[in-house]
Amino acid sequence: MVIVGGGAAGLSLAHRLTASSSPTVTLVEPPDGPLRPPDRTWCYWDRGTADLDEAVSASWTRLRVHGTDGRAITVHPSPLTYRMLRSTDFERLVHHRLSTSPGVRILRATADVVRNTADGAEVRCTGPDGRTLWLRARHVFDSRPRRTLPPARTRLLQHFRGWFVHTETDRFDPEVADLMDFRVPQPRHGLAFGYVLPLAPDRALVEYTEFSRTALTTEAYETALAHYCRDVLRLDAFTVESAEQGAIPMTDARFARQVGPAVFRIGTAGGATRPATGYTFAAVQRQSRAIAAALHAGHAVVPPPHGRRALAMDAVLLRALDEGRINGPDFFTDLFRRVPPERLLRFLDGDTSPWEEWSIGLRTPVGPMLRTAVELPFLPRRSRPAPPTGESHR
Repeated sequence: MVIVGGGAAGLSLAHRLTASSSPTVTLVEPPDGPLRPPDRTWCYWDRGTADLDEAVSASWTRLRVHGTDGRAITVHPSPLTYRMLRSTDFERLVHHRLSTSPGVRILRATADVVRNTADGAEVRCTGPDGRTLWLRARHVFDSRPRRTLPPARTRLLQHFRGWFVHTETDRFDPEVADLMDFRVPQPRHGLAFGYVLPLAPDRALVEYTEFSRTALTTEAYETALAHYCRDVLRLDAFTVESAEQGAIPMTDARFARQVGPAVFRIGTAGGATRPATGYTFAAVQRQSRAIAAALHAGHAVVPPPHGRRALAMDAVLLRALDEGRINGPDFFTDLFRRVPPERLLRFLDGDTSPWEEWSIGLRTPVGPMLRTAVELPFLPRRSRPAPPTGESHR
C-alpha cells in the first residue's frame, strides 16, 4: 500500500501499520524545498501512555484559562496530561521505527496524481531530479490538504502566529499551560486569545490565536503578539528564537473519507480536525490505530475520526459563534469554570456519554444554542476554496 504525505497523519499511519505487521508500505514524502512543510507543534492530552514518550518535548498536569475580567481558572484534569511534540522529533522517532521494518520504503517525491484503477490505485510522482515515477498498490491513503473544502453552512478559521521566546529572567511556571487567555483585545467578529506553553522557567511558546472568518497579515500577528507579551504577560526583556504561523479550518463540512474503491483520505483531509477546537493530533492517532486494525483483519476502511453527536454539537457552536449569538470568551471560560476538568477534556476529545454531554449542554447559553440547532437543518451548504493550512498546538 501507499501512504501519501509525511505530516502527522501519514507518519502516524505508517507507524501504526508497521507496529501491526502490515504488508509492504511505501510512504511518499515531499523532498526538501518549498513543498516540504515547516516545523510545527502538535499538542494533545492522554492518560500517560508511553507510546510516543521519546518525541514528547514537554507536558503539563495543570491547565489555566484567563477570562476577559483577568480572573484565572486553574484545573487539574488528572489522569489526563497535556503533551507537546515538535514535528521534527515525531518524524525522527517514526523514521527510526520504520527503518527497522523491512517492508517499509520512504520515497522522497512530490505526489501529483492519485487515482483508482481497475485492480487498485496508482500514484504519479515527480522525483527530486524531475523524473516521473508511478506507484501502484491495492490501497492508497492520501493525507494531502484539499484544494477546496466540501460544502458547509459555517466556515471559520483558527488562525495564529506563535513565538518561541527566551526571557532574561524566569517568568514562566513549567507546571502550568495557559490554554486560553482572553486578556487580549477582542475582534468585532469571533474571538481572540493568548496561548502559552512553558518549556522552562525562561522559555515558552507564546501564541496569538483568533477564531474568525479571515486570517490576519503577519504584521498584524506580530503587533498582537508584541502587545500580549509586553502588556499582558509583562515579559520585559525577551528574544524571539523562532516563529510559526498557520490556519486551521473550523467548519461543519462533511469530509468524505473514501474516493473510489481503493483511495482513502486521512488526517485533516479526511475530517480528523475537530471543528469546534481545531485539535487534530489525538484524532489522527485513533484513526490510524483503527485503520491498522481493520487492515490486519482484512478490511480496508477509514473509520470516522469523530462521532455524529460531537459533530452535531460542533456545528451548533460554530454557527452560534459566527452569528454572534454567544460571547466566545465567556462561553469557553464558563465551561472551564463549571465543568469538571477531566470530563471537559474528554468532551473536547469526543469521549463523553450522552448523559455527560447533556449535563455540559445545560452549562451553556441554552436559548441561543437551541435557536441555532433548530435553524441549522434549513441552511444551505456552500462551497469555497480551502484556506492555507498550518498545524500547531493541535
